[in-house]
Amino acid sequence: MARLLQAPPKFHPSEWHVANKMQCASTESQKSSSERLVAESRRLVDEIEKTTQKTQSSVNKKIEQRLEETKFWKQELDNTLEQLVNETEVLLTFKIRLEKALESCKEPLVISQKCLLNRQRRAGTDLVHDEVEQELVKEAEVLQGVIALLERTLEQTNEQLRLNRSTKYNLEMDVKDKFAALMIDNYCANLTNNTADVRYPDKTVKIEENFVSPEDWLYFSNINVEKADKERNNSMALRVLIDSILSQAVNDMCKQCEMVNIAFRNRAKEVRDAKHKLETLLAVCAVLSSVGFVKVMEETASQEMNIVALKKAIADKEGPVKVAQTRLEARNHRPGVELCYDAVQYRLTGEVQEITRNIQRLKDTLALAETELKGLRRRQLSLEEEIQIKADTLYIDEVLCMPMRESVCINNF
Repeated sequence: MARLLQAPPKFHPSEWHVANKMQCASTESQKSSSERLVAESRRLVDEIEKTTQKTQSSVNKKIEQRLEETKFWKQELDNTLEQLVNETEVLLTFKIRLEKALESCKEPLVISQKCLLNRQRRAGTDLVHDEVEQELVKEAEVLQGVIALLERTLEQTNEQLRLNRSTKYNLEMDVKDKFAALMIDNYCANLTNNTADVRYPDKTVKIEENFVSPEDWLYFSNINVEKADKERNNSMALRVLIDSILSQAVNDMCKQCEMVNIAFRNRAKEVRDAKHKLETLLAVCAVLSSVGFVKVMEETASQEMNIVALKKAIADKEGPVKVAQTRLEARNHRPGVELCYDAVQYRLTGEVQEITRNIQRLKDTLALAETELKGLRRRQLSLEEEIQIKADTLYIDEVLCMPMRESVCINNF
């Protein structure tokens, strides 16, 4: 207790002076240090303020530059997209033309095939591989070739439209992203130090893995534009090709259709002329047949009467013939040189032979007349059949085929 109440130690006056000096020196040093710090702080504040302003101004400038660059590429993309959309719409009209042309080729092909099928019904020698059939076959081949070409072109057009739509989608996505980037950069450009909604977001300085370099960003948009231009040029070239194909197809089909029609008209005229000639021949044969038949009948009757007369004459001369035969028989028994082939013997023999020859000639003449009559009748039937064949051929060509072909209408597509 006594120790706790002891007085504090006292310092020597020199120590007191030293302590005062040290306090003064320390205070002066602290004051000088504080003044230097204040000056340094002001300098640093000014420097940082200038640096911050400069940096912020640089950032603002970069944002403005970025905005201008983004606007430029967005405008390029917008223009390219508009051109591609317009080209796609035009190509769609060409696709419709192709579809209409393809559809319009089916009816002429069916008509051509029906004509070929109908002409198979021709009979006899009229079932010939004539010019009409050659042109019809050629027409069917032309139409089938045109249809195949149009189908391939339509497939190519559909593929080009798919590529156009795919490219259009990529452009739209790029334009959409550019628009979003412009909105964000515009927002950033309008931010100031006094803007109300500035804050301290977390982890803003971190570079994300999905960030792309400016080169990649530029390359991406440039590739989209170049691809769109390429597809647009391909589409334009395809339209020129389609135009050429449709024009050539129409020319080929019209030309071949006209060739078939000309062949039909020529063939119909040819068949009609042949039919007329046969009808003329038939009329002549009919007349000849009729006249010939009458003559043959008259001749036959005459010969029959002659034969009857001859038979009657022979019958009437039966007695004399028997006498002659008896005489001949008796005279064959003449002796020696008396067995002479004298005038009596000669006349008796000639009489018998003459009657026999005349009868045979009449029979032969009658047989020839009957054979000729049969031939005329057969020829008449053959001509009638041939005329009917020609009539059927004309019916097939002029009634069945040619009116069908009048419905063929080939227009420009």
